[in-house]
Amino acid sequence: MAQKPLRLLACGDVEGKFDVLFNRVRAIQKKSGNFDLLLCVGNFFGPTPSAEWEEYKTGVKKAPIQTYVLGANNQETLKYFQDADGCELAENITFLGRKGVFTGTSGLQIVYLSGTESINEPVPGYSFSPKDVSSLRTTLCSASQFKGVDILLTSPWPKYVGHFGNSSGEVDTKKCGSTLISSLAVGLKPRYHFAALEKTYYERLPYRNHIVLQENAQHATRFIALANVGNPDKKKYLYAFSIIPMKLMDAAELVKQPPDVTENPYRKSGKETAIGQQAAAPEEESTCQFFFDLNEKQGRKRSSTGKESKFSPHQKQPRKPPQPPGRCWFCLASPEVEKHLVVNVGTHCYLALAKGGLSDDHVLILPIGHYQSVVELSADVVEEVEKYKATLRRFFKSRGKRCVLFERNYKSHHLQLQVIPVPLSCCATDDIKDAFISQAQEQQIELLEIPERSDIKQIAQPGTAYFYVELDTGEKLFHRVKKNFPLQFGREVLASEAILNIPDKSDWRQCQISREEEETLARRFRKDFEPFDFTLDD
Repeated sequence: MAQKPLRLLACGDVEGKFDVLFNRVRAIQKKSGNFDLLLCVGNFFGPTPSAEWEEYKTGVKKAPIQTYVLGANNQETLKYFQDADGCELAENITFLGRKGVFTGTSGLQIVYLSGTESINEPVPGYSFSPKDVSSLRTTLCSASQFKGVDILLTSPWPKYVGHFGNSSGEVDTKKCGSTLISSLAVGLKPRYHFAALEKTYYERLPYRNHIVLQENAQHATRFIALANVGNPDKKKYLYAFSIIPMKLMDAAELVKQPPDVTENPYRKSGKETAIGQQAAAPEEESTCQFFFDLNEKQGRKRSSTGKESKFSPHQKQPRKPPQPPGRCWFCLASPEVEKHLVVNVGTHCYLALAKGGLSDDHVLILPIGHYQSVVELSADVVEEVEKYKATLRRFFKSRGKRCVLFERNYKSHHLQLQVIPVPLSCCATDDIKDAFISQAQEQQIELLEIPERSDIKQIAQPGTAYFYVELDTGEKLFHRVKKNFPLQFGREVLASEAILNIPDKSDWRQCQISREEEETLARRFRKDFEPFDFTLDD
């Protein structure tokens, strides 16, 4: 049975406006059902004594929900918090304490730090010190299997939180906020971090807690700053959300990255995320899988528009494509190849049916010149590769299919981008992604998610051995091959019961058909693809 999410509310500075807050909570609960907890950050009490508070303190009025609050941020309100370790302030209203961890019966873990930053000794009762932050980090991060916490509550914003993110409005996060809280957020990796004090609402884009390709994928963090209760500008001061405690979540579900995730704002950009040394160049796979056609028409030069063209002696001749050092089964001009499987030829790349394909329309995008991998392609070749990818997505979508693309730059010496269509009725994109991740884990392959708009050239150097998957959503998975890698891994995942359910086709050698059948399939694909063929455009 699926775990039922907890329904929580978070609130900014209450500043003594208890009736306004709790009446709003009652209205929300009447409309949307009951919530489990209300978490208050910022200034809970106002600067002057409140008759309202006396009514709650004496039991005349009662909070409609279990409410947890942070401590004082100034000398004036320190008197309300008699016990630094936390205490009940009124029925249903509890002071969490100066710092610590609150763990509910559900397993939800909430870390709290009351007050504002102080580097002076002695530390005022309404402030926290570097020692406070260090002890909190050490207590939690030293635990075995520590992955992060569910929620972090602080009153000040963390400094630099706006870096890499969306605009924080009038708040300059380079000047405003606490560097100690930034450091705490880096160490604790909260899934949600709430703060206040700046009298404005700011929901930052989620940020990742791992360095792409250097660390295993981890959950993202959402930072939300809330305005003050009852503010005249009607800025948001109450935030509703649902959460399943981290310890109860499936690992793959927990680390799923939101589509708008950004880099961690507290890490410096630049060389620290650079990829390490290149791996040794891979050796060539002994058996070749794919062959291409080179008939008279397709072999002639084309202009960048895809039209055939004749070059006069005065025209600038195109640069000759890179040539292989020896025989290559995959270079278009090679005399070694079979000639019947090429289905489309562009200026720099061409398309061919796979020999022993997973389906009748399993194709490859290949460069005409001799390139070992995507990271070695010149800019004009990359541009046409992207054009083929986009065109194939449209083509397969029109036929009720999504396509998965992968490259294995290991034991091969000519780039082969395999494009495999998967009927929409088979499974969702998330199912395909989960299948790759789970089967990689079973085989102890570290398959990491990389940013959606990232360039593979930024991640791998020429000569690096790797395996790379791109889904129809633009999501990408990457594995740096360090020693050995199963040559049929991509096919095995796609052929598995979870996706195409044709496990007997995981090895291309078992899927070969006669030349006559291959010619028939190639003719059929050329005809079907013709309406999408950008090489025919004027």
